[in-house]
Amino acid sequence: MDPRRRQELTRYGAPAAFLAAVTIAVILIKAGLNDGSGSTATVGLLPTTVSTTTKLVLTGPQAGTTTTTTETTTPGAEYYVVQSGDTLGSIAQKYKTTVDELMTLNPGTDPTALHIGQRIRVK
Repeated sequence: MDPRRRQELTRYGAPAAFLAAVTIAVILIKAGLNDGSGSTATVGLLPTTVSTTTKLVLTGPQAGTTTTTTETTTPGAEYYVVQSGDTLGSIAQKYKTTVDELMTLNPGTDPTALHIGQRIRVK
């Protein structure tokens, strides 16, 4: 083999082989970490707290700022932590509800793009 050609292969081939090895190692580690847990995580009966802060600015002789905070809780709310392979349909079956009900409880959730570790309300 021509020495110049060999040097060129070494120059570009070594970093490419290194990147491929690192990518494979990361994929294997992630797969090992995800497959090791066969349990589903459910968080239940935790109150949901919604905080609202209102700022009132007074002018004139009573100038100043007043801040009011209001908290609202949802007793009995139950949440599910999305696991690998979950769909809204499979979660609805686990909790004996419908996908429509889950969508009502979780406005803004994209049913086609659930993420592992995402918390969704089920009750």
